[in-house]
Amino acid sequence: MPEIIATALATPGLVWLLLTIAAAGIVRGFTGFGTALIFVPVAGIFLEPAHVIALITLTGVASTAALLPRAWGQAERREVGTMGLAALVTVPVGLWLLTLLDRDTVRWIVAGVAAVTLAALIAGWRYRGQVAVPGLLAIGALAGVLGGLTGLTGPAVILFYLAGQGAAASVRANTILFLAMLDVVVVGNLLLRGAVGLDTVVLAVLLSVPYFLTSLMGQALFDPRHERLYRAAAYAVIGLALVTGLPVWE
Repeated sequence: MPEIIATALATPGLVWLLLTIAAAGIVRGFTGFGTALIFVPVAGIFLEPAHVIALITLTGVASTAALLPRAWGQAERREVGTMGLAALVTVPVGLWLLTLLDRDTVRWIVAGVAAVTLAALIAGWRYRGQVAVPGLLAIGALAGVLGGLTGLTGPAVILFYLAGQGAAASVRANTILFLAMLDVVVVGNLLLRGAVGLDTVVLAVLLSVPYFLTSLMGQALFDPRHERLYRAAAYAVIGLALVTGLPVWE
């Protein structure tokens, strides 16, 4: 066991990973999203894509424990459950694609997905119609593929909810609940594939400590009256992580 802990402490870029996950926790706490958009581009500098996906999903358990109790009562559970069922089917597709692509290709996909998501949010794109069950299934399916391939479990659903007209508290709760469901699905698939070793679990536990604490801080800061401030702060942090994680800097 001491050797496993020593291996985790020797992880390349550990200090940056800890700082990044701490910042992501604050953003996740007051917006309900943003962890993967912040952590994955930076972690990809130091770690292989499969390792990054395992870490971000395992670490997500920490924020789920901190945020889910409040979100459960505010979320539209039937709607979120519909998307979750679709994601359950498509996560293995994303993990399969991951085995076919090299590291830099995956990093560019991460950068592209994050950039499109951020651009759409900043531009204020809005969908004013009603999404029926087929639409919810399609959104969930896309989220599953992206989650399995890149670890970015949230962009498809984030765009769906933040582009709509829902209140900040409802959007936040729905997003938290869906991401919690998808984390469970991705982790389950990784375990079935034998892709999660004890060393990864130990590192995830290490990262979970600052993440859990800062998620609680972010939740304490959340006030629906300051929705614009929260979104602006989240966009700035996501943008910084995106630019920092681009493969062109290496």
